[in-house]
Amino acid sequence: MTRALDGTDRERTAQRLLKSAAGKFYDPDVDIDWDAPLVEGKHYILPERSSLYGTPLWDRLSPEQRIELGKHEVASVATTGLWFEILLMQMLLKEVYDEDPTSAHAQFALTEIADECRHSTMFARMSARIGCPAYGPVPTLRQLAKVTPAISYGPARYGAILVAEEVLDRLQREQMIDERVQPLVRMVNRIHVLEEARHVTFAREEVTRGMAKLRKPEIAYQQFVIALISYFVTRAFINPYVYKAVGIRPREGVEAALNNPHWRATIAWAGEKIMPFLQESGLVGAPGKHFWRKSFLLPETA
Repeated sequence: MTRALDGTDRERTAQRLLKSAAGKFYDPDVDIDWDAPLVEGKHYILPERSSLYGTPLWDRLSPEQRIELGKHEVASVATTGLWFEILLMQMLLKEVYDEDPTSAHAQFALTEIADECRHSTMFARMSARIGCPAYGPVPTLRQLAKVTPAISYGPARYGAILVAEEVLDRLQREQMIDERVQPLVRMVNRIHVLEEARHVTFAREEVTRGMAKLRKPEIAYQQFVIALISYFVTRAFINPYVYKAVGIRPREGVEAALNNPHWRATIAWAGEKIMPFLQESGLVGAPGKHFWRKSFLLPETA
């Protein structure tokens, strides 16, 4: 059982994270060699993590087309991650607005916003460097997401942040150490993983602290909101138009990916660290089970 956390714990954690941020942070403008040539024949994502891996559509692709698809998929993930970072910054700014700015908690939230600004620039620059458009989420989702800062609060807000960050984190941890992947992509992944570790600690404690204060009706609302947002997060990773880069109709590519056991297993695997925490915290419940299953983060039988 997760232990209760109080305001003293909150300040102590924030102070520790502020020291960590001061001691170790990256500037993508300086720490990434943006002029280094891309390495011919290297992948942009691991082929077995492609949304089409193992499907008849994948079997039809040449080795060069598989690399090209991966390039557009990593750009889609990066620019969707950028979009989510912007939503996260909005939510954190809304939180800080009512906080005492002299507290360590508020100051770390501002530090996290600064980190996310650099990450957003880094993701955008990587996509441009590899020659891909800013895919991001589909227009309908982009419009719907504008209400997210208004409808989410407390544990669901921080829990949704954790889903986006920890699912992406697990994929990036695997890729940053695999030499089959382009050095540029590996470095971008490494920077994001190392700095997001602080954000994850911060958000996990906010979930634990927030859940302890909620009444039953509020918990049901929180369970529904986090499941809904998590569904949109996992569905947004791959923009349908990435498939056009290798001559596949977007609708055909989406249908193949959503029915692909390998892709579903990849999302479930990427969520293996965060889902037990959310379940133990009480954020996974009946009001959101349908969306958890559709997100592939929970099995259909759960």
